[in-house]
Amino acid sequence: MLRPLRRRDEEAWREVRRFNRDWLRPWDATLPAPGQELPGFRTMVRMQDKQAKRGQTVPFAIEVDGSFRGQITVSGLSWGSILSGQIGYWIDSRVAGRGITPVAVAMAADHCFFALGIHRIEINIRPENTASLRVVEKLGLRDEGLREKYMHIDGQWCDHRTFALLAEEVPQGLLAAYRHGTGAW
Repeated sequence: MLRPLRRRDEEAWREVRRFNRDWLRPWDATLPAPGQELPGFRTMVRMQDKQAKRGQTVPFAIEVDGSFRGQITVSGLSWGSILSGQIGYWIDSRVAGRGITPVAVAMAADHCFFALGIHRIEINIRPENTASLRVVEKLGLRDEGLREKYMHIDGQWCDHRTFALLAEEVPQGLLAAYRHGTGAW
């Protein structure tokens, strides 16, 4: 289930992040300035709430069997003549490999396409992140190439591959396409 990320998720969020610290480290964003750290949970939720009110981001919690198990965020929402956004996500290693992430990404994309009126969704993935590459492959997103030193990850500037999907490529929705095995191809 996708639902809004809430302040009361803090304890579960911290437990999942602590358990998955080493598993997520190679893929987690870092700040390039020495000594700076990303904000903690409370500050992150407060910032995302403000950005959501301004129409810049849509943060979701991924819930599995009633428990918090990950996060998916649509960020960088651009309006006007662009109508686009970027999806980023992470999942608890204890539930990885069960098809939860592709479903969550498809649900978030459909929310963007149908509820928000977004035209284009992007997902940027490190070339070494085989699990995330499998997610976009399963969903049929188009590979648009390499962005060199695109994001600061795990203490260094890292290349990312960009994958995209347009609303008209999945007129019945990405989730329906995924479930019916038709993908966005």
